[in-house]
Amino acid sequence: MLSILGFAMIITFLVLIMTKRLSPFVGLTVIPIIFGIIGGFGKDLGPLMMEGIQNVAPTAFLLLFAILYFGIMLDAGLFDPLTAKIIGWTKGDPLKVIVATAVLAGIIGFDGDGSTTMMIVVTAFLPLYKRLGISPIIMASVIIMQIGITTLVPWGGPVGRAASVLHLEPTALYLNMLPGMIISLLFVVGAAYMIGLKERARLRKENTQQISMDVIQDASIESAVIENISLEDTQIKRPKLIWFNGLLSAVIMVAIILEWLPPATLFIIGTALALVINYPVLDHQRERIAAHAPNALAVVCMVLAAGVFSGIFKGTPISESMALSLVDIIPTDLGPYMALITAIVSAPALFFIGPDGFYFGVLPVLAETAANYGIDTISIGTASLFGTPFGIMGPLVASVYLLINISGISLGDLHKTAGKWSLGILLIYIICGIFMGTISL
Repeated sequence: MLSILGFAMIITFLVLIMTKRLSPFVGLTVIPIIFGIIGGFGKDLGPLMMEGIQNVAPTAFLLLFAILYFGIMLDAGLFDPLTAKIIGWTKGDPLKVIVATAVLAGIIGFDGDGSTTMMIVVTAFLPLYKRLGISPIIMASVIIMQIGITTLVPWGGPVGRAASVLHLEPTALYLNMLPGMIISLLFVVGAAYMIGLKERARLRKENTQQISMDVIQDASIESAVIENISLEDTQIKRPKLIWFNGLLSAVIMVAIILEWLPPATLFIIGTALALVINYPVLDHQRERIAAHAPNALAVVCMVLAAGVFSGIFKGTPISESMALSLVDIIPTDLGPYMALITAIVSAPALFFIGPDGFYFGVLPVLAETAANYGIDTISIGTASLFGTPFGIMGPLVASVYLLINISGISLGDLHKTAGKWSLGILLIYIICGIFMGTISL
């Protein structure tokens, strides 16, 4: 009965989220409470929820200050010169334009915020794509593929969700994914090169007018990048501090990888230093925090709600009962391959039911089932991230609609173009997982 109750809870959560009758925050909080009461655990729900919240608190703090930090870096203009130089390097060559799109998206994407990456890269490149006659679908596909990789940083959504549900350190998942991420980033640049070769040949064949090298110069490109910046944006830019901001960001990234300090602590210190150095006036500091507080608050609320869900789900016998039911269903011969099964299932599951439904509803059951076969939680958590390139472009992810709207393309065309290349990324992750021991064969 507990197994049936657990599956009913997950199905109810998925249906209400997918049909947009409840927000993920409300669903993660209310649904487990209702089913916990139905299961007769009403007296225990309070302590279980607090235990779940305490388990995800480090992840919540990490995401809170990481969002604030990168928001401040974007405000200060850390990425502006890089954007201008990369575009200036293209010189109107379709091949270079497409490759530069992949490079810039891969660099900017490490802020963990896909929406920010989309806005910066599309704003910079869309005029060039239109002028050269390159399909914006190519630009959008390259961007979404890179975001599907870079969003796996510790302060990104997928890692945060998986870590909060499985009570793991986000950095541990990130380090497991890092080799595959690096290879995948290069793979997307290589894919962009191949696409660029075809586009260059097509445009030459069609005698499409190209921008000559003497027309596009670095100075004009830099002017084009900043010509639409409002007066308010200009006032918050700190071009003279770009070297400090770059060095600070590099130190934080190195410290995270080498585990000098907990990631949350690093971003707290980094945010404080970024505010004091870039915006010494107290009112300006308040304005920068207020500007990014809505995004930070939304993410933190989601993580804390996930703590409520996982606290009830894991603290009651429901999850164990569901796992035992799945053990009975899965053939004994396939049990040891749960990590590989999780990796393969993650792609369609993330695409069709969305990251919230998969990580909060399905992943805990997969982890409990794998534990019965002696597979550790971090292996399942890592494998669950392999399908992120498909999840990031799924119809239940809000940011993908931002991308298609500002690019002027259809969602179906994006799926057709990016989907086939994303299969290569999934394969890279699986191969790396096998070599690193995450996946056992």
